[in-house]
Amino acid sequence: MENVSRKRIFVPGDLKRLEYRREVRPSDRDDVRFVVESSGFFSAEEVDVAVELVDERLRRGPASGYEFLFAELSGMILGYTCFGPIPCTVHSYDLYWIAVREDFRGLGIGQALLAESEGVIAALHGKRIYVETSSRAQYASTRRFYELCGYRKEAFLEDFYAPGDAKVIVVKTV
Repeated sequence: MENVSRKRIFVPGDLKRLEYRREVRPSDRDDVRFVVESSGFFSAEEVDVAVELVDERLRRGPASGYEFLFAELSGMILGYTCFGPIPCTVHSYDLYWIAVREDFRGLGIGQALLAESEGVIAALHGKRIYVETSSRAQYASTRRFYELCGYRKEAFLEDFYAPGDAKVIVVKTV
């Protein structure tokens, strides 16, 4: 049987064809699960948390404090972000999740999605965006991604997640 790659052909011009959607739909639960699982980075518990945030937004709407932005091409979700205002702050936002389907990574979709999310946050009067990630070697590319997108390291909390696994907090002013 012929081996056919699952990777769709995607060219740089396709970034202009990405459509962004903020409305959360019940069908997004399965798409978020698929996108997050495809990365291979996250545990089953972390994947469940990503889906729970979709459920919380569907249940409570804007009162949930969770905003979503989905990047789609021809109706297929290629990636998404989840973010929200940090309680008891005036203009600070957390970026909880950014994920792109594994078979579409490295094509500029994450950068485009993050830039679009930053624009949404700025329109919501957000001025600073905070992101937490792990210090594990597995996340070196993630930390480099944020650096390339203009984020700077703000804090390093040693042994936060586990011995030898620090929490790294990066921030960007928008």
